[in-house]
Amino acid sequence: MIRKPAVAGTFYSGNPGTLRADIEKMIDPQAPKEKVIGAISPHAGYIYSGPVAGAVLSKIKLPDTCIILGPNHRGMGEPFAVAPENHWETPLGNVETDAELVDLILEESSYLEQDTLPHRYEHSIEVQLPFLQYLNPDVKIVPIALSHADGEIYDQIGKCIASAIQKSKRETLIIASSDMTHYESRDSAEAKDMKAIDAILKLNGDLLLEQISLHRISMCGYGPVIALISAAKGLGAQEAELVKYQTSGDVTGNYEEVVAYAGVIIK
Repeated sequence: MIRKPAVAGTFYSGNPGTLRADIEKMIDPQAPKEKVIGAISPHAGYIYSGPVAGAVLSKIKLPDTCIILGPNHRGMGEPFAVAPENHWETPLGNVETDAELVDLILEESSYLEQDTLPHRYEHSIEVQLPFLQYLNPDVKIVPIALSHADGEIYDQIGKCIASAIQKSKRETLIIASSDMTHYESRDSAEAKDMKAIDAILKLNGDLLLEQISLHRISMCGYGPVIALISAAKGLGAQEAELVKYQTSGDVTGNYEEVVAYAGVIIK
């Protein structure tokens, strides 16, 4: 089965040549690359969030397998869903699913199920793929969509992912796809987001949930990020680094109502 692109031509160019040229402008070929356990990358239209995604992914020595955790924006299908398709199509070609790692993760987790529906129209995972293809044409993926839940469930999913990676004995990058505050002024968004980012840099998923609740932070991918933190700690993570933060206002000039984006690496 092939998962067809849902947002090619809207969130990013549907033309292969144009898409590749767009990504080239957002990637820093001079950035020192390092092996990391995980990353947080945004998922808006490339014109808005692409520079942040490009900055964070430019710093990573990309392995041949990437697990991508994205929020299920529409709430369709199983709440915690691994895509069953064996290829994901983008304008740059097809990306193969790592079937062996999918099976290991499903064996480890009592929450995750295979389901096409949550992924059919979801953009949060799809927009990561052209960047990954550009940086490593041989990359394989494990796409996982997570709906709203309590922190304990995200934590358990993260632990199961870490266990599956350890059993696979292969280098794997875990990417949490998330935007930050939505539709507030830049000053308000940044003040709130820095509280969430501080919790992330401390690798503290409970603190992140606490800050989101206390300050009403409209961070859409907090579930994937908490699962990432849990998995990364299970794999020996010691620190996290904020690579880049900006808002849509940096593109539009409208700072009264922005969406914010953060790029983070965990190592």
